[in-house]
This record gives sequence, C-alpha cells and structure tokens, in this order.
Amino acid sequence: MALVIFRKGSTMGKKVSGTFEWAKYNENCITGCSHMCQYCYARNRAVQMGVRTPETWQNEVISRKAMTKVHTERNGRIMFPTTHDITPNTLAACSIYLERMLNAGNAVLIVSKPHLVCIQFICEAFTQYKDQMLFRFTIGSKSNEVLQLWEPNAPSFEERLASLKLAYEKGYQTSVSCEPMLDENIHLVVDATSEFVTDAIWLGKANELMLRMTSNGASAEMMEVGRKLIGLQCDTNIWKLYNKYCNDSIIKWKESIKKVIGLELPKEKGLDK
Repeated sequence: MALVIFRKGSTMGKKVSGTFEWAKYNENCITGCSHMCQYCYARNRAVQMGVRTPETWQNEVISRKAMTKVHTERNGRIMFPTTHDITPNTLAACSIYLERMLNAGNAVLIVSKPHLVCIQFICEAFTQYKDQMLFRFTIGSKSNEVLQLWEPNAPSFEERLASLKLAYEKGYQTSVSCEPMLDENIHLVVDATSEFVTDAIWLGKANELMLRMTSNGASAEMMEVGRKLIGLQCDTNIWKLYNKYCNDSIIKWKESIKKVIGLELPKEKGLDK
C-alpha cells in the first residue's frame, strides 16, 4: 500500500467552503465595519474573541501591521476584503493596499456592498490593472426596507446597482453575490443586475444565522425576523430556486445551496471563482 502524506495546509480530500470557494487567499487591512450587518461573521468572531463588543465593531481601524506588509505575486486569486468593507472612511487605506497587491501582479476579487463614491474612485484610479480585477457586489434584496433592516449602514439597492453599472460600463469584470439572500424575491435582484454582470451571480443561504445574530447583539424582534428568513430558506424553497435557475449559466451556487441540492463541493481553493 502506498503511503499518503498530508502536509500541513494541504486541501487534499477537504471540502472548500466560505471565502475559499471564490479565492485562494484572503486579505484585509481594516478592523471593524461601519455597515453593522446583523449576520456578519467577522463581527461575530471579533465579539467571541473578546476584541470588540457588538457596538464597537462599527469603529473602523486601520491595521498598521497590514499596511506595512510587502506583497508578492501569488499563484491564485486574492479576495479583498473579507472581514470589513471599502467605505468612504476606509477608501484611502484600502486603495493603497489594493494597489500594492495589484502592482505585485496579483489577480484580486474585490467584494463589497459598494458605495458609489468608492467604486468611482477605484475605477478611475486602477485602469491599468483592469484585467487583474473582478468586482463582486453584495446585493441580498431589491427592497431597501429589507436591506436597511439587515444592513443598517450599508448603501441602498439603487446605489449598489449604480456601482455595478459604472464598473461594467468602465470595462471591468463584474459579478454579484446574493449571499445571504435576505428575502424570497431574489429573482428581482437577478433580473435587475444580470445585464451588467460579466462573470456570475452567486446565490447562497444565510449561514449560522441565529448564532451570529445572538453574538452580534440582535434584538428579540430582529431574532424573530431571522427565524422567518430561515423558514423561507427551507429545502423545499431552495429546490424551487434551483429548478428556476439550474439552466442559467450566469447563476452559481454557494456551499449552503450545494449541500441541499447534492452538488459536489470543490476540493481546491478558488475553484469556483
């Protein structure tokens, strides 16, 4: 029998999930996020580790350690950011960090609930790196009432759509993330955005929702909204969604949906980019 050696860090035989479905590496340069999303996994983790409270997570602090990092070219796409966002307050630092990654020759997946002023700046400032960049804008609902409930300080649907259109018209690669889907009308987001997408629209359920909301300090009323959302994302409804879009080449499925449908999970980081 041959001896198989699993080296530290090897992904052989492991199922890839989360951010690694999209990219091989993660990069961040800020701690905290002013969007204060109810379902935020980074906020949940910071609270559990005792480095932030649910309330102080909104304070965006530049990481001095990250800003002194020397970037080299990597074999695989980098997702940036993953634990914060690019907001007007963090745009300057994020732009410096992004330029260093791109200047080193890296391909970067920029994931954001986009502020139009930030996307305008990035599109104008990084034209020479256009071929290395892919925007992925998070839009979990077309309803501003729903977005405001779940993502109280993030941009409106109209601002996110305008950001997507701008990046598309400027010739950048574009995509959309509907993870988490925040209501039962995600088809409205697909219909509104698909013509401005060059890559894919990703659909995904809310992950570990009640655990994260509890850690993030959600009110009793918001917890009830969370329970209703979980009900809307029952297996029966996920199957209906899959049957609606299974032949649409622009739609891709996150791990949470693949598990329900029985689709194979990738075993290599960044495979489902």
